[in-house]
Amino acid sequence: MEFHPSKIPISKTFEVKDEKQATEAAHEMVMMGFDKDEKGYKVLMPKENEKTAKRIGYTVTTTVTYALKKTKQERDVRYWTYHENEDNYAIVFVSSKVLEKLDFSW
Repeated sequence: MEFHPSKIPISKTFEVKDEKQATEAAHEMVMMGFDKDEKGYKVLMPKENEKTAKRIGYTVTTTVTYALKKTKQERDVRYWTYHENEDNYAIVFVSSKVLEKLDFSW
């Protein structure tokens, strides 16, 4: 099966409009955990302002990494950014262990 991040099962989708919501979404993902389910998380960011989307993406990825370190959880999380649809970019986060269990190959 050819891999695309949209094929990863999603536990929760976060629609994020600004950096504050990005930080909240990242902390919620870390609190919910990356290894509990065999699923990932998706963050949707609006395409209307590319600069804002880049800031949201940066904020989410760095906050997830920081929060995992702060809570002494394993930081082996992979993520991909792609065009979800006409209006949104998406970032999918998933644990490397979960990815192996799902048997995705690239």
